[in-house]
Amino acid sequence: MAGYIFNFDNINALIRCLKFGVYATRNFTPKNNKWLRPHEGTFADYASMKEDDDVYFFIKRKIFGIGKLVNIGRDCKYFNFPGAGQPKVYDYKSVKPKLLWDEGRLSVGQRMVCFFKPGPCFFKEGIDMDDALSFDPGAFRMLRAFWKLSFVKFGDEENNALKSVLLKRNEDASDVYKWPFDEKLHERIAGQIDDDYEFSTAPMLKACADGDSLDHEMAIELDLVAQLSRKKAKASLVFGGWDYLTHQVVASPFKPIDYMDKMDVFGYRYVKGHRPIISKYLVIELKKVKAKSDDLIQLMKYVDWIRNEYCGGDYSMIEAYLVAKEFGAEVTSRCDSMSLRSYVVGMKPPVQKEWSSLKLVKYVYDTEQSETVFKIIN
Repeated sequence: MAGYIFNFDNINALIRCLKFGVYATRNFTPKNNKWLRPHEGTFADYASMKEDDDVYFFIKRKIFGIGKLVNIGRDCKYFNFPGAGQPKVYDYKSVKPKLLWDEGRLSVGQRMVCFFKPGPCFFKEGIDMDDALSFDPGAFRMLRAFWKLSFVKFGDEENNALKSVLLKRNEDASDVYKWPFDEKLHERIAGQIDDDYEFSTAPMLKACADGDSLDHEMAIELDLVAQLSRKKAKASLVFGGWDYLTHQVVASPFKPIDYMDKMDVFGYRYVKGHRPIISKYLVIELKKVKAKSDDLIQLMKYVDWIRNEYCGGDYSMIEAYLVAKEFGAEVTSRCDSMSLRSYVVGMKPPVQKEWSSLKLVKYVYDTEQSETVFKIIN
């Protein structure tokens, strides 16, 4: 089960969001009729949200919880008003009648909203960030890199560790120590949403399209995460099906955040019928133009990182993809040799194996369908 931590700058904003079970990032202000990389990244963070994912709340070093994302209609996240995906500057008065979540003039910049309910309760007793990290140091990766972000997503292991420490802290909490929740907003929105509010990547892709290419790698990232999260048939035929998906996941020893390596897309699938036991891990490196040998090397660094950090040395648990508009001859000719890994599994007797599960994938932007299309070339 995925988890999210939402960042707040004041206690009144936190209490208001908890009361109505809604969260909206405020930083969506396009520049020159274009979405910037951070905007597209935030859209990508929303794209993989699913009902029953856990949510937590961060303010001034403390983490509070716990909520669960909930579907209202068909989804748990929507555009805050029709046209919100367009990189346009809107006037508050013009969008006010159609807002799902209205916080005054700030709402023009709140392009996406998601909805949650207590899961099991919104506890008033939070936990200091240091206490959380000390509870299970080996479990936390993304929480350590929570810096200058509206919110962050993390996987089962990290989510379970954070949930455990919060539940232990609030084991004997009475109703006096729980923030209230009012379902009236959810009920009103259920009668308001229609197709115009449905989340789509099309506006973001159109804004950075150049013929059958996209100008921003983050936009490709966004659309790929969205397609795989929705289990779209064409994308799933290329990359397979995945139970957990996210992007910009740290893949280097802890150091200053700006210098950390980050995987473009990361995910995993469970052993069928045995959630949360993980069967396979996914890593994807994306290039908006021509891929080079250095990109193969970078991807293999991520493969080695996953093998060491997640797989206990077993390369067979990893599937890797390099996605680009085109590939130079040096990439296609050296792919097999550069991606080959020999490794040993088992103890008595040890078994030597080889891994070469790296695929080269070309992308094309389909102007008619307003989505990226992917094709394996090796």
